[in-house]
Amino acid sequence: AMGFWAALSKVYPETEHQRCWVHKTANVLNKLPKSVQPKVKADLHEIWMAETRDEAHKAFDRTVKRFEAKYPRAMECLAKDREELLAFYDYPA
Repeated sequence: AMGFWAALSKVYPETEHQRCWVHKTANVLNKLPKSVQPKVKADLHEIWMAETRDEAHKAFDRTVKRFEAKYPRAMECLAKDREELLAFYDYPA
């Protein structure tokens, strides 16, 4: 099976992809111990609530740097979709 994102790119090659922050947050938190989840969740909110793309990238970098040593799987899950998670900054609010 091709998968949703591959099919979307094939059928609509000009379409930009925006990943869902609710699902990404759940996926990242599921890779962490419960004791750390509130801290990471707060950091994730700082990313997608940032006023500008530049601020979002800075918050993203801070989050990955803060947690990647102890929780590499969670940070890999977050980082692999970075551009698709921040695509909404290309559009006016």
